[in-house]
Amino acid sequence: MARLPRLAVAGHVHHVLQRGNNRQPIFIDAEDYQRMLSLLAEHAAREKVAIHAYVLMGTEFHLLATPESDNGLSTMMQSVGRRYVQYFNKRHQRSGTLWEGRYRATLLQPERWLINSKIFIDLNPVRGGLVTRALDYRWSSHGHYVGHHVDKLVTPHALYWGLGNTPFAREARYAELVSLGLNTQQHTELMESVLKGWPLGDAKFVEGVQKQTLRRVVRRRAGRPQSKQLSS
Repeated sequence: MARLPRLAVAGHVHHVLQRGNNRQPIFIDAEDYQRMLSLLAEHAAREKVAIHAYVLMGTEFHLLATPESDNGLSTMMQSVGRRYVQYFNKRHQRSGTLWEGRYRATLLQPERWLINSKIFIDLNPVRGGLVTRALDYRWSSHGHYVGHHVDKLVTPHALYWGLGNTPFAREARYAELVSLGLNTQQHTELMESVLKGWPLGDAKFVEGVQKQTLRRVVRRRAGRPQSKQLSS
């Protein structure tokens, strides 16, 4: 069966995942992480893609992003991926592919999933056993949202402002939500949506997405269609 193209629609929030080939490391040290952040900043600005959240880990990275055009996200990711591989191979004296095929991405309904997806991204290093608190991990956007430092790569989504009337209130509320975490179902739905490429939201949201793209956005029913019986 032919693989469906990635779903990309201008003006929508996308969850993006890129992994190393065979889960091999894609970041070795701080210089590698910094290079990726610099490339993301450069090409996100060039392609007009707003980066709402991110986490860079040893063998993968996640982004939460909204492109202004249908091809903005793919162009950004292709440019970043190509330039990073050139840098990484040269610096670490290696050759060949670095990525696990093409990046994965899907659309999220912001009203239902924006904050949860940010929490999901922030807690990845905690789930991976790298740190005990999201704030202890250096290579994510979490510190920006809890007032620890300013991250120029990050563009908060409009819904984030609804967490409080002041910066301090928003930061405190977001830190509280991260500390509460996600339940198993929320985590599973977010992970499966980005791995399989189906939009995550209610029926009205999915229907609206379908009107904006030629790509099928819902799974087909399993099994073969029933054949019509011939009349006698």
